[in-house]
Amino acid sequence: MSTVAIVLIVIAALILVALLVAAARRRTSEREVVARRHLVTEHREEAEARNLSADKEAAAAEERAARARREAAEAEERARAAAREREAASAHARHADEIDPDAEARDREEARESEQTR
Repeated sequence: MSTVAIVLIVIAALILVALLVAAARRRTSEREVVARRHLVTEHREEAEARNLSADKEAAAAEERAARARREAAEAEERARAAAREREAASAHARHADEIDPDAEARDREEARESEQTR
């Protein structure tokens, strides 16, 4: 075999090895890309699940806040109604005192009793 033939065989072998190495690197790179895509998908699914959970919690919090505002408004209305009832009761008591024919006698008797207890 001539020297030229040996050189050509060595060059062909080197080219073949280089092609095999390049193919192996390409396959490794493709596997890494697939693995990254899978990881990205997992992260996006986790983010979506967490967003959904956060949305549910926010809706529940808004509902509780609305219920609290509604209950506060109802309590305020009840307090106003109670104040109106107290005022009406007071007005009725004053009116009763004004038209009571025995009011003066009772006032005098109460004054006499308070003087005796002193």
